[in-house]
Amino acid sequence: MSETSDSIDSDTIDAAVQPDAAPRGDSQVSRYKDRVLRIQTPLTVTLARSRVPLSRVISLVPGSMLTFDAHCDEPLTLEAGDHPIARGETVKIGDKFGMRIREIIRPVVED
Repeated sequence: MSETSDSIDSDTIDAAVQPDAAPRGDSQVSRYKDRVLRIQTPLTVTLARSRVPLSRVISLVPGSMLTFDAHCDEPLTLEAGDHPIARGETVKIGDKFGMRIREIIRPVVED
């Protein structure tokens, strides 16, 4: 890979993504972090999950009702990229719904 003013070497990337690594090229690291933090990721709020036969899924029509074992006061789960990151409760804001974060879920670090 050829060096340009915008290129970042592997040491700089390591320093940016590993908090314990020594910073190298602070301005490049800062620009890299800024770019990474602008990446958008899908967020999903999950009320409940259920497994149903495919025959039930293909028979769904407008007006069909699905029931779940979860109670309406159970916490919601916030996921980013299929990874749970928080739990919270449903809130109503005007005529829309939202989620109040009550707990941040710490990632499990595997050795």
